[in-house]
Amino acid sequence: MQNPINQRQQQILDRMAIDGEVKMAELKEIFEVTEMTLRRDMEKLEQWGHIRRTFGGAILVGNDITLHERSGVFIEEKMRIGKLAAQLIQPGESIFLDGGSTTLQVARFIQANLNITVVTNALNIAAELQGKQISTIVIGGMLMGQTSTLVGPVAAEALVKMAFNRAFIGTTGLTLKHGFSNSNMHEAEVKRLAIQQASEVNIVMDHSKFGRQDLFSFASLKAADRVITDQCPEQELDEAFKEQSVEILASI
Repeated sequence: MQNPINQRQQQILDRMAIDGEVKMAELKEIFEVTEMTLRRDMEKLEQWGHIRRTFGGAILVGNDITLHERSGVFIEEKMRIGKLAAQLIQPGESIFLDGGSTTLQVARFIQANLNITVVTNALNIAAELQGKQISTIVIGGMLMGQTSTLVGPVAAEALVKMAFNRAFIGTTGLTLKHGFSNSNMHEAEVKRLAIQQASEVNIVMDHSKFGRQDLFSFASLKAADRVITDQCPEQELDEAFKEQSVEILASI
C-alpha cells in the first residue's frame, strides 16, 4: 500500500526535486504553518524514504545517492570547505583523497604544479588532477558506478602498503554515539584503512551531516585530527570534539 502524501508534503517534495534541499525557515514562510507541523511532515517523508532530514532542513534522497546528485547539494559550502582543506597541503607531502563530492572540491583547489603525491580511489578526482602536473596514483579495485570509486580487496591491499602525511576523508553522517559513518560498507572499509595509514586525518563535511547516522561506522570522533566544515556544530558535539582534541576548522 502506497503511503498517503498530502498536498503540502507533495509541494515540499516538488521544491526539493528542483533544489535538492529545503530549509525549515523557508518552508515556514511558504506554508504559514507551525514548525511542529512541518517537522511532522518531514518525519513522515523521511520514514517513507523520500527525504533525509538535516540540521535546519532536509535533502532529497533515493535508495542510494549518486555522486552526481550529491554534487549539486550544498555546492557553495563544499567549495568553501575544499578551498580551506587544500590550503593545508604542503610541498613534499603524500595525500590521500577518498571519493565524494566534498573531497572532489579539495582536489579542485589544489594548486597546480605542487610537489606532492596524491593517492585516490576515485576516478573523478584523478581526472580533476589530470593536467595540474601533480603526481597522482589511482589504486585498483572494483568500480562503484554511482560514486566513481574503486573498492574491495584489491583496493584494501594497495592501501595497507602505503603511508600518507594527510588523508582527506568524506562522510555522510556523524553522531556522538556512532562517530563518522557511510551508507556503503565497501567505501566505509576504504575510509577506515586510509585513516589507519595516515599521520593526519582530516574529515571534510558540510553541516548537514551533523547528527545524521548511516549504517556503516568507519571511525570514532577521536580518530580525526581535524574536521573541516562550513558551520560550527551544536554545543554538545562541539564539546565532544574539544574533549577528544579534534580541531574544528569552519569556513564561515
